[in-house]
Amino acid sequence: MKKVISFDLDGTLVSADYGNRVWLEGIPMAIAEKRGITIEEAYAFVRGEYDSVGDQHILWYNIEYWLERLGLALDTFELLARYEHHIQLTPYAKEVIIELGRKYDIIIASNAARIFVEKEIEYAGLAGCFTRVVSATTDYGMVKKEERFFTRICADLSVVPQEIAHVGDHLVFDFEIPRKVGIESYYYNQALPNNGNVINDLRELLGRL
Repeated sequence: MKKVISFDLDGTLVSADYGNRVWLEGIPMAIAEKRGITIEEAYAFVRGEYDSVGDQHILWYNIEYWLERLGLALDTFELLARYEHHIQLTPYAKEVIIELGRKYDIIIASNAARIFVEKEIEYAGLAGCFTRVVSATTDYGMVKKEERFFTRICADLSVVPQEIAHVGDHLVFDFEIPRKVGIESYYYNQALPNNGNVINDLRELLGRL
């Protein structure tokens, strides 16, 4: 019997646009201003810097590291607040969470850094909806939601994999990997038809869980 429903955040409960705006607009704009170059030149430079570290390294996800490395005198919280209006709930996200929360413990299991996760949850009006919020990068020092990420969540929550269902928009990290450890998982993709464990409408969860 299920006890916990785990949700990815970006692309699942809120749109993925917010993080992209901060990383690929806010920081390049600051570089362009600092160096007196075009936004296109700044964007290319910043992407090159990101690529030089790569998303397999934990520092890739640390915004304070990047602001220091790039020599930007920006306040992190001010930068995140500048783009907060891009934080948008996906269709029916809050209604589904509230309904499922009447029966299950609802948690966030995200790959994003906690500073982003907390900002998005607060601005989207989801504060207080979750019994636990886990950031793979900040809390577990993991760069991806791999098998040991989900087994550690089970251990931390004192449940077995069969007592959790996970929902997310990444085919590998939110669907295939949790299934490997015995977690019932659902792949959320608004472009695909509902089919088995693939859903394009979060309300489908209400009849499947």
